[in-house]
Amino acid sequence: MSGQAVAIALETWDILGDMAPYLLFGFGVAGVLSVVLSPETVEKHLGGRGLWPVVKATLFGIPLPLCSCGVIPVSASLRRHGATRGATTAFLLSTPQTGVDSIFVTLGLLGPLFAIFRPIAALVAGIVGGAVVTAADKESLEDAGDNGCQEACCTGKGEGGPVYRAAHYAFVTLPADIGKPLIIGLLAVGLISAFVPDDFFAGTVGTGLGAMLAMMILGLPMYVCATASVPVAVALIAKGVTPGAAFVFLMTGPATNAAAIATIWKVMGHRTAVIYLATVMLTALGAGLTLDYLFVVTASPAAPSMAGMLPEFIKTGSAIALIAMLANAVLRPHNHESHEPHSVETYEEVVVLAITGMTCSHCASGVERALLACGGVGSVEVELTAGQARVYGSGLDPEEQIRTVEGLGHSVVVMES
Repeated sequence: MSGQAVAIALETWDILGDMAPYLLFGFGVAGVLSVVLSPETVEKHLGGRGLWPVVKATLFGIPLPLCSCGVIPVSASLRRHGATRGATTAFLLSTPQTGVDSIFVTLGLLGPLFAIFRPIAALVAGIVGGAVVTAADKESLEDAGDNGCQEACCTGKGEGGPVYRAAHYAFVTLPADIGKPLIIGLLAVGLISAFVPDDFFAGTVGTGLGAMLAMMILGLPMYVCATASVPVAVALIAKGVTPGAAFVFLMTGPATNAAAIATIWKVMGHRTAVIYLATVMLTALGAGLTLDYLFVVTASPAAPSMAGMLPEFIKTGSAIALIAMLANAVLRPHNHESHEPHSVETYEEVVVLAITGMTCSHCASGVERALLACGGVGSVEVELTAGQARVYGSGLDPEEQIRTVEGLGHSVVVMES
């Protein structure tokens, strides 16, 4: 038993060392994007008719490191502030499949062909799904929203200068968002590598379309972020899965899970949810078949890791730094508080809401901004770990607050008022 535990630990450490330098670099780029690519900028470009808003929404979504649950409140906000249903769907499709952090990890562990092909597949999925929704949508332009965020709560500037905000997002907020699924993914890699025989999947699910359908069935209900899915794909390839079948998992795992689909059904409607799911499935299969063909034509190895190009001290140091960030993410509670000029003691009323479905800082931030826009609200404290929000103010309307948060796709009950 101890030998098996050592084998799992060694396999996990190896994959951690290989991915850590690329992941940390991706975190840094994501931090810069979080400052440069503001919500106001995104909202401003996603209104209007036609295919162009869909294309822009897809391009905006590809570099953002949001999971399939975290992207929903962001998309709901975009929808309320002027984005068309087609553009919102495109953003929903392209964003969770990839991000700058996952692209660099894909480059390090799976090589340049995977790293280039992944955002291209997300681009195709976003444009196709958004275009289908746009063609099927009969709403008037006025129904789309206000065509621009006019509320101060939506600016989300935060404390400190741009360098501080970028660094905090890159090395505190983002690791907190993906920490738990990444740890689970790394442990899954260790288990697969230690216990699953080589070529196991080739002998059980075969190759070609059958293997891709099997990986799709595996990926559709799972909750795994785009970054955490990469080491799992590496382990699957090592055990006999074709690159194309592994890519199907890379697309369906991050883009879908049972909770996300149910929430999209509730927030965007059943027709959009069906188009979303069908787009993910069909584009994943098409991308998998295309990628297998490209690997045959180019005679490339299945998973040409680039991690061997880096010195050991860089990999070891990066792995230690990443472990420290993940430990902080798991052990430290991450709450969001609105920064108002008055202390909470000065407000006459408080409402405590129990909120189900918040999975990351983007969910918490979306809830905070939405509640601040409700009547009479002066300050909001969102406790992500506890799944609660404390709303302070005068003349508060709990029913309005419930409707507002439910509009983001969460379930809400009043605990105290």
